[in-house]
Amino acid sequence: MDIARGAKTSSVVATLEGSAPGPTILLRADMDALPQQEATGLAFASERDGIMHSCGHDAHTAMLVGAARLLAAYRSCLAGRVRFVFQPGEEGHNGARLMLDEGLLDDQPLAAFALHSLPTSLSGHVGGLPGSFLASSDSLRITVHGRGGHACAPDQSVDPIPVACEAVLALQSFAARRLNPAEPAVLSITRVQAGVAEGVIPDTVTMEGTVRAHSRSARRAVLAAVERIIHHVAAAHQATAEVVVEEGNPPLVNDTDVTAQVFEVARDVLGQQFVHLWDRPVMSSDDFAFVLERVPGAMVALGTRVPGAEKAAPNHSPEMVLDEAALAAGVALHAGVALRFLSDPDWSRSTA
Repeated sequence: MDIARGAKTSSVVATLEGSAPGPTILLRADMDALPQQEATGLAFASERDGIMHSCGHDAHTAMLVGAARLLAAYRSCLAGRVRFVFQPGEEGHNGARLMLDEGLLDDQPLAAFALHSLPTSLSGHVGGLPGSFLASSDSLRITVHGRGGHACAPDQSVDPIPVACEAVLALQSFAARRLNPAEPAVLSITRVQAGVAEGVIPDTVTMEGTVRAHSRSARRAVLAAVERIIHHVAAAHQATAEVVVEEGNPPLVNDTDVTAQVFEVARDVLGQQFVHLWDRPVMSSDDFAFVLERVPGAMVALGTRVPGAEKAAPNHSPEMVLDEAALAAGVALHAGVALRFLSDPDWSRSTA
């Protein structure tokens, strides 16, 4: 097995050549931890203060390593190659884009597959849907500029705090009343900072937030509304404003044919009762979307809820834990997908 390290990031790509020539199938696992203090109380909790695997990416890595070992034992069944992609930087650090810049898809894989753990869903169960599965994700940095002064004389200042408050309410009203409900989108202001003392009107207020959408049209509409609302509300109060949009992930769109094949594999290796076609997409985001813009592929969710747990903490919670027994299902699904695509050259014309 050939193993290569990334030059721009700490990525690892391992390639397994089958016993016969053929196409490439890409299997991806992300590796990030998050800047959180773990509160699970587990004996094997993070030994690093303020760093925790609270999104299950350590499990993703373990499952892909397991699949690599399994597929290596079945190399004689592979007509083509399997590319095992261990990607850092999924949690907002452009890991997928950096790997694409380094030529990850230069040989145009036949298909790409990834899964993500879901600790609130039944352990070992797989869910997903074709089409738009995860939302886009863009970051907002907003600054409202007023004119500071003494809190006892607000008429001699331009207080940016009520301006910012009014702008946040206007943004929420837009999201609730002006967006097409058939095109899901979310606008959240998650951080507001201002002031240094109770007697001082500050010069500025800074705000941060996120925009999520499942269509390009909804994404454009929300971002345009942010610019319009912030500037107009500020102008109405003789303040000014700046809006910086940091473009993030596009919507993650599952290819219809690949998704059908993945679901068929899941039913074969896990059982019909463990596979679920969801009726709606979700608003979380993943930079695997950049891969799926260029290669037909799919991502599914793997349930990892601990059986009998009274409370299932979600991803990104400091109390998030997962059922390690579910990892076997993830290994089997990775390996089964690779075997399906590299042993059936007519996969794109078959149906689930």
